[in-house]
Order: sequence, then structure tokens, then C-alpha cells
Amino acid sequence: MLVTSALPYANGPIHIGHLVEYIQTDIWVRFQKLRGHVCHYVCADDAHGTPIMLRAQAEGIAPEALVDRIGREHRADFSAFAVAFDNYHTTHSDENRYYANLIYTRLRAAGHISRRVIRQAYDPVKQMFLPDRFIRGECPRCGAADQYGDSCEACGATYAPTDLRNPVSVLSGVAPEERDSEHYFFQLRDFEPMLRQWIADGSLQPEVRNKLDEWFDAGLQDWDISRDAPYFGFEIPDAPGKYFYVWLDAPIGYLASFRQLCDREGFDFDEFCGPDASAEMYHFIGKDIVYFHALFWPAMLHGADFRTPTAIFAHGFLTVNGQKMSKSRGTFITARTYLDHLDPEHLRYYFAAKLGAAVEDIDLNLDDFVNRVNADVVGKYVNIASRCAAFVDRQFQGRLGPHVEVPELVEDFRIAGEDVALAFEAREYSRALRIVMALADRANQYIDERKPWLIARDPQRADELLAVVTTGLNLFRLLTLYLKPVLPLTAARVEQFLRIAPLTWEARDRLLLAHQVARFEPLLTRVDPKRVEAMVSASRESTDTAAAPAQPQAPVATTQPDAAAIGLETLDRIDLRVAQVVAADYVDGADKLLRLRVDLGGETRTVFAGIRAAYEPAALVGRMVIVVANLKPRKMRFGLSEGMVLAAGGDDGGIWLLAPDSGARPGMRVR
Repeated sequence: MLVTSALPYANGPIHIGHLVEYIQTDIWVRFQKLRGHVCHYVCADDAHGTPIMLRAQAEGIAPEALVDRIGREHRADFSAFAVAFDNYHTTHSDENRYYANLIYTRLRAAGHISRRVIRQAYDPVKQMFLPDRFIRGECPRCGAADQYGDSCEACGATYAPTDLRNPVSVLSGVAPEERDSEHYFFQLRDFEPMLRQWIADGSLQPEVRNKLDEWFDAGLQDWDISRDAPYFGFEIPDAPGKYFYVWLDAPIGYLASFRQLCDREGFDFDEFCGPDASAEMYHFIGKDIVYFHALFWPAMLHGADFRTPTAIFAHGFLTVNGQKMSKSRGTFITARTYLDHLDPEHLRYYFAAKLGAAVEDIDLNLDDFVNRVNADVVGKYVNIASRCAAFVDRQFQGRLGPHVEVPELVEDFRIAGEDVALAFEAREYSRALRIVMALADRANQYIDERKPWLIARDPQRADELLAVVTTGLNLFRLLTLYLKPVLPLTAARVEQFLRIAPLTWEARDRLLLAHQVARFEPLLTRVDPKRVEAMVSASRESTDTAAAPAQPQAPVATTQPDAAAIGLETLDRIDLRVAQVVAADYVDGADKLLRLRVDLGGETRTVFAGIRAAYEPAALVGRMVIVVANLKPRKMRFGLSEGMVLAAGGDDGGIWLLAPDSGARPGMRVR
């Protein structure tokens, strides 16, 4: 089987919300391999699109250099979390260009591509057509404010950017103009009968099928697969100045990454991806990209004479402590920040204990995280080995006995593996771990009842003691096998301790008898709540990162009855100016800051602003902001900050930049 995870965008770091999907997929792949199946797991960085182009411009580097750097960071984070891809590639590759062109030209030859002139949003300040996600406005269906130009997060509606009410460009803050441009469209409606049959064959979860029924009822729409220059991506064959929309070549990246693996290892690409493929193909994705994967992707594959997916598995989002991840609360945690403080397998176990097969959000409750990992993994599972190994080492020179004391107990553990396997296969990881921890309780109960520490006091009962601890370590070995997809790093340490070959599913049918083991070393430490607090603190927005105001301090608006009133003379001392952001980038070593270069009408200054939680640098370039222009410059460890950008904040931790109406020019004083 060929298995994929959705491609992370090469425009920022991996965070714990992303890791839900990659850990979920990795567990399933490891289980399949443990059972002896041929299973290839591939992924890639999604490397194209306007945001990457704009960020590279802001950093003064080529887009290729940006995606190469981000790609290295992604690979390092995935490796640290034991996410074991068989191949990890990039969509900006020769393989992806080849398959994007091939699929497009086949669809075109079959009559599934059309061209027509459309009215499109154009930013007159940036002098470019705007991608859907660079336009914000009110949903044309439900009226929700601040929605993207292609879909509404409030009601789930999809629409054309020109349908958006009161739109504004996120690049400049001005209302976009409408201009004509010829675009290329994939005629999705041609594939409705095929899609209905594919869905009926059981390729999707019930929740996803129900959502697709809504889209069918609304009528399938042609899909705009082209974008105008300037754009970082692949130029469409025979269409100068037109580029493939990033969402066309992103899923094709699955095929491209697998092609690279096939070329390296000598696998048969057509056996997995050809129209008559005998292998299976599975995609793990988030629920927010179902539309692309369950409609466009199988239709594109079918129309271009490739196989369609065997199944698509969608998952929900991650909340932390019951709320959306937030930098102000310290719960927007990057993979690297987590790794700086905690063991990656703690998170793998906790996610697995929460994950089922349904499209449901899961919550990382940090208190529950500490308690569950410490109770289950350390208190139950690892405890079995630590309670038995010392006796084997001290009194039997590290050698297990010739038989177990209670064969029927060991047999119960072996048989229970079938239920564990069924749960893993069905992606019901929480059920699998409940079975495993119930077995761990039985193993600890057995040790409690036999009390090897008491038996060890009587030299005449040495054989009895050896049989008890041999039984305990055989039970521990079976539990390790069942937990191996979830805790692969711990399982590897157990294999070294037991001096055994890497565990496979067939190994559960054998006992470990008259066998020499190594000296026991701690396998996994407890979660320290102080380390969790340190992680949250490192992730939380600092209140002292913005430039400090000069004396006298600018007044702070308040509704408190004892707030000191100020006079006009004090207010007049604050020089508020309109400025335009001419460059924006991240600040190395600062999780909360962005470095802005702002034009105050002939004068350019550097301002450090604590707004990274709410804004991507590329989205700020060209935007008008309000700056406190007469603050005393503040020396920070990242450089000199020469002003302060004004923003509003809410109780929920949100940040909203203040900006003048359209028509204001850099240097104007705010009155």
C-alpha cells in the first residue's frame, strides 16, 4: 500500500496541530509494517504559491532558497517525533513538474479543460492579481465578517472571490479592483457520475460523505486551475504567463514523491498509481481540505488515467485546554518548542489515546496530558519492567528462566493482540490503547499478587522467583509489541534491553525463555509539570517585547472609574503618523515579534512589533498602519526599534492592527 499525509506548506514551522495528522498516519503505517505488509509512506513540502513568493521577497532571497530552508526544518522536526517517511520530497521538483504537465495535458486532450475570461480581483497598490486567500470580506451566504475569498469558515460555503461582500486586499488594505483575465478551468461536473460511484464504494467516512452530498446538491462547479504572473509555481504548458494554481500540483506531489522513491529503490510505480494498480492507496488529511481531496483529486486522477484513492481518512482539529491554539495563552506550540522541553513520545501516546476513526476534534488538556502519560506509560507499562528486571540482573546474572509460571496468562495477552490489531487497523487508536492498558493492569496485578520482593528473601524459592520475573518480562515484551506503533523509540530501547531483534507481529507467538538480557536502564521518564509550564511560557506572547514608550508615556484608554483624565496638551505630544509597511520578516530567536520596515513619508524606520500571533509577514507588505513616531528608540537584543505600531487586542488574545481609511498617505499625521 501507498500512504500519504497532506503536504505541509513551506512557509512556516510545524506545530503540534500539524502533528496530529503525521503522528496518526505514522502509527497506522508502522502498524501495517509490523504486520508484515509492504507499505510506503511518502510526503513532501507544498512549495508553491503567492505567500511563499511574497515572504521570499520580504526576506530578500529566492523562493527556492526559502523552501529549501523550511524543508530542512520540517524534516528535522518530523524525524525528532519519529515520523518515519519512506520518502520526503518537495512539490518544486522535476518529478512534480512532469506529472502536473502530464495530468493537465491528458485532461485537456480529453476535453475536460476550458478557457474563459473572468473578472478578477486586482490590487492596484501591489499591481498584481490577488489569490483567493489574499482577499478578506463578508461571506455572500451567511454574512460572516473577515472571511477568505474562496470559502467561509463560519458556514462552510465556497464561492468566487468576486462574490465576497466589501472585499479588501490583505496586502495593501485597499479595496481590490476587478479586471479581466483569461483563466483555465477543470470541468469537475464532467465527473459527477464517476465521483458518486467512487463515494458509494466506501472510500470515505460517513461524515465526509454527508458533506459531499451537500456539494452535489448545490451543483459541482468548474475549478479555476490557473493563476496570473507574478506567481511562484509551474507555468502551464502552451500558456505563457499562466501558472498552475498551487492546489493543482500539491496533491500531485504525492505521486511525485513516490516516483522519486521508486526511482531510488526500484519499485514499480504503476503497481501503486497506474490505472490497473493492484496495490492500495490511502490519504490522511485534515477535515478542512476534504473538498480538494474528495472531489477534485479523484476526478483529476480518473480523467488522466491514474488510479483513484482506495480511501481518504479525514481527522479533526486540535484544541489545547479546550480552546483554539493561542500564542497569547502559550498554547500555539511549535514542534521545536515542544522538543526543547518534553519527550516526543509523550505527545505521540497522548494523541493516540485521543484518536478514533471519526472526523472529530481532539483536545490536548495539559493537566490530563501529564496525568495520563505518567499513569499509563510510566506507572503501568514501564513499571512492569522495572519491577522484574532488578531481580533478573542481581540474582540470575541477567538470564531469564526456562519457563513462565502462568502460561495461560501469557496466552491471554497473546490472544488479546487480535483485538489490538483490529483497533489499529480501523484507526481506533484510543480503543487499542485501552486494551493495552487493561493488559498492563493485569500484569501489575500479577506481580502484586506474587510479590517477588518477598520471594527473593528465601534462597530456597529461587526457581519460583525466576519463573515469576520471567513471566513478568514476557508480558512486558508483548505489551511493547502492541505499543510499538505508538512508542517506536521506547520499543527500540526495550529491544536493546531484552537483546532481541526488532519486534514483528509474528513474535507474539513465541516466548522469551532461557535468554540473556542486558542491565535495565530507565526506558521513559515521567512528565515533569514544570517542564510543561516552561514550554507554555516559552510559547506565550511576552508583554515586554514591543518597543517601550518614551517619557511622557502615551495614554492608555480605559473604562475604569479611577482612570486619570488627560488634557489636549498631553494628547498633542503624541505624534501618531500614517506609515506604509515596505518590508516585514520574522525575527530569529523571537516567537512573538515581527521586524517591520515602515515608510513615514520619505523616512524609513525599523519597528519591532509583537504581532506575529496574528499576521504573516508577507501579508503586511504594502499595508497602511498607524505608528507612534516620537517614541524614544529602544535598544533590543534583536536591533533598534524606532517606533510603535498601534494594534487593538481582545480578551481572547486576538490582535488587530489599526489602519487609516483608503486614501491616506505615508507621513500624514493622525488627528
